[in-house]
Amino acid sequence: MEPAPRHDRDEMEQIVLQSDLRSISSLHREIEERETKIRRLFDSNIIGIVIWKLEGQVVDANNAFLRMVGYGHEDLVSGRVRWTDITPPEWRDRDALAAAELKGTGTVQPFEKEYFRKDGSRVPVLIGVASFDESGNQRVAFVLELTERKRAETEAREGDRRFREMQMDLARANRVDTLGQLTASIAHEVNQPLSATLMNAETALRLLAREPPDLEEARQVIDRIVNDGKRAVGIINRIRDLIKKAPACYDSVEINTTILDVIGLARSEMSKNGVSLQMRLAESLPLIQGDRIQIQQVILNLTINAVEAISQMGEGPRELLLSTEAEQGRVLVAIRDSGPGLAQANPERVFEAFYTTKSGGLGMGLSICRSIVEAHGGQLWTTPNEPRGAVFYFTLPIRGRQISLDGATQQRQGRSLLPLPQGKPA
Repeated sequence: MEPAPRHDRDEMEQIVLQSDLRSISSLHREIEERETKIRRLFDSNIIGIVIWKLEGQVVDANNAFLRMVGYGHEDLVSGRVRWTDITPPEWRDRDALAAAELKGTGTVQPFEKEYFRKDGSRVPVLIGVASFDESGNQRVAFVLELTERKRAETEAREGDRRFREMQMDLARANRVDTLGQLTASIAHEVNQPLSATLMNAETALRLLAREPPDLEEARQVIDRIVNDGKRAVGIINRIRDLIKKAPACYDSVEINTTILDVIGLARSEMSKNGVSLQMRLAESLPLIQGDRIQIQQVILNLTINAVEAISQMGEGPRELLLSTEAEQGRVLVAIRDSGPGLAQANPERVFEAFYTTKSGGLGMGLSICRSIVEAHGGQLWTTPNEPRGAVFYFTLPIRGRQISLDGATQQRQGRSLLPLPQGKPA
């Protein structure tokens, strides 16, 4: 085959050259467009962007980042802004981990840290990093300031603290109010051991005055004096604990002992109203984790409410039954009364704040009780009693067991997150 004429080869080379030039020109345009987009993102200041060298010198940064750290462009140009200098010492170990991650993967997943501002104050940030070139000598970081979020979190924590304090003050006020209602009964309960102490002391004196002194009999009488004194002190201590203002103290609690302590304060009130008390306390119940005073408050409120309900009945038995049992990782307490019962239409209303059927009541007792029980990871609900009256149940998780609840919402909808005891309508 004859070789192509010279002018044909020149024409072909020219075509190839023009094609290459067009490709190069297109590539340049593509690069320019990409750089324009990057620069537009950089200058948009939606998020802080900073580019720095491996040794720490900041090469470039947008206004958003400079505002975060309080530096100006003149500081950037002069080289006074160094990545290592604006990082507090306690964050340098975290930066070292980020550097290792960057070396291995080319990127760093976002993490929180702090920077020094130019004035020496600190700014909390969320930062993600990537290598800016194949050599890894330059890195780019995208930085989001977290000052407002941190302030909001602090305010939320402070709000929660104030709310908890308010709840504690309200609960204490409710305890004081309940004890105020029991003043006469408590006075009678304290007076019994004090009267017995006085009588036994007089007896001991007579025994010691004999010739010869009856020391053995006197010793037995003095033992009774000591026991009565301890009983009086125990009653006073329980009252003092319920009244005093103290932060919640979560500890191991034996529920049966706690119930007996409360009954000691309410026994005279039951007797005054002709209420017959029965107790069916399961033996060897596991311990629960909670604040003993708050749990006592729940039992005392529910017991006094039951006694007041029973006292409204003109005829029929006046009975109150307290029972405990363990089931499914929790302790169940039930307080059954033979009173008039609750409104059939919406018995859950009794747990609403300020709802009351008492002429002088505030309507906070049951609402506070439910808050306390739910704060302990338990539930409080009510059902009708048979043949009449009401039953209030509450559960508390056994020590070491966690029960996840969406307490208030599901309770108010009348649905228990835990199965109700068999035979009890929901």
